Amino acid sequence: MYEYIKGSVAFVGPEYIVIENGGIGFQILTPNPFVFAKYEQQTVTVYVYQHVREDVLALYGFISIEEKRLFEKLISVSGIGPKGALAVLASGEPQQVVSAIEQEDEKFLTKFPGVGKKTARQMILDLKGKLADVVPEFFPNLFHPDSMGQKPAACAELEEALLALEALGYSAKEIKRISKKLQAEQLTTDQYIRKGLQLLLNG
Repeated sequence: MYEYIKGSVAFVGPEYIVIENGGIGFQILTPNPFVFAKYEQQTVTVYVYQHVREDVLALYGFISIEEKRLFEKLISVSGIGPKGALAVLASGEPQQVVSAIEQEDEKFLTKFPGVGKKTARQMILDLKGKLADVVPEFFPNLFHPDSMGQKPAACAELEEALLALEALGYSAKEIKRISKKLQAEQLTTDQYIRKGLQLLLNG
């Protein structure tokens, strides 16, 4: 089992990043790949989880060990697979997720793709009171609208963000609903994704 991979960021796409190490490019699925965009061609440490199934061998990567731990706790819940756990983590707001579990807020939890009432209830039953080791703030650069520097809007960046949201499992109807609000913003791809997720979760 791999703990982490240290290498240069060779590629960033809507679903995954590629980390080059020793002449090998590792395809790593991450909650929000564009978090790594600012590190392209730089060396980073990505904490990884190796997922093995009969027909699948995949690496899931995280920017911190705590993020990885929360992912592992999420996939231990019946009804939540790796893709569903990535969608939860991509919100960039672990405190909201932990708070929803602790307060048994099923309505909030069911806003994530693939999480119905049954799965939300299972999350609460399995994880309530067991997330103390992942509660500390471990997501860097959380979305704060009034603290972000403005950057000229680029259609390509918004398009990449919408593709990333689709890859996380959100429907075309849900994405269309928030796209007009996002078009009014001038953000980076990563920031578009974070704001889009907040609109989807709080809308």
